Amino acid sequence: MQETKRQRQVAQLIQEEMSMIFQKEGINVIKGGMISIAKVMVTPDLLEARIHLSFFQIEHPDVLLEEIKAKTSELRGALGNKLRHQLRRIPELQFFLDDTLDYVFKMEELFRQINADKKPSSDED
Repeated sequence: MQETKRQRQVAQLIQEEMSMIFQKEGINVIKGGMISIAKVMVTPDLLEARIHLSFFQIEHPDVLLEEIKAKTSELRGALGNKLRHQLRRIPELQFFLDDTLDYVFKMEELFRQINADKKPSSDED
């Protein structure tokens, strides 16, 4: 099903405000690494927001994700204070680990290996 214009608008609004909340709370830079909001997806009824978090140079992202999930009601309250005049109902927040960065690094490593394997064979020809 195609995402509606309103869903994209609300998702963008939530992403911007949650980024600001993370900065204010000091969640974006933690334990020597960084956390960023990679993507926000909103359900068609606008009652759930799925927030995908990207972790950079954090040793145990799953543990940190659980800590963030434990603060969900606090974060939703802060979001509600920011968006109370723009949305009728503040969506329930769900946090997920975004593995896009890991996937990119893995693909780059595979490409390096492929290129390294090709170089010796081209020298033999």
